[in-house]
Amino acid sequence: MMKNLLLIACACVALSLLAAPLQADDRSALAEAMEAYLDFTEYGSSVMLPEQIPAEDWPNILVIDARDAAQFEADHIPGATNIEWREVVARRDEIPRDQPVIIYCNTGSLSAQAGFALRLLGWDNVRILQDGLVGWKAKGGFEANQRAIEAAKETGAS
Repeated sequence: MMKNLLLIACACVALSLLAAPLQADDRSALAEAMEAYLDFTEYGSSVMLPEQIPAEDWPNILVIDARDAAQFEADHIPGATNIEWREVVARRDEIPRDQPVIIYCNTGSLSAQAGFALRLLGWDNVRILQDGLVGWKAKGGFEANQRAIEAAKETGAS
């Protein structure tokens, strides 16, 4: 009986410890890294628009599709590598630091989280594709840059 009470007491203590909210010191290394990043990053510095990338530059960019495997299988930017947004930190050794990296999802929100994590870890070469796959397709895909140039010329000629 005493042994059972001791086991129950240990289980209760363990559960209470697990249930207690984890509170990180607000001066932790993570908090300091986040502060430093947010203090010195420029507005929009981690975002790329499809129209900013000339078609000939795409082969030199590692393009990461941060959506799940089923979404990637259904449709993706040709040449993209599928690394789900939740896995980018665990798989960061697969992501180079010495070449441009574009990460995208459907609209940009999940890839923004993954990109933020990578940038905090020192991947300054990672950019988020603004508006994700949806925006990339709507703006012309690999031809978005050329379309934007032509539209600007037409507007300037008017």
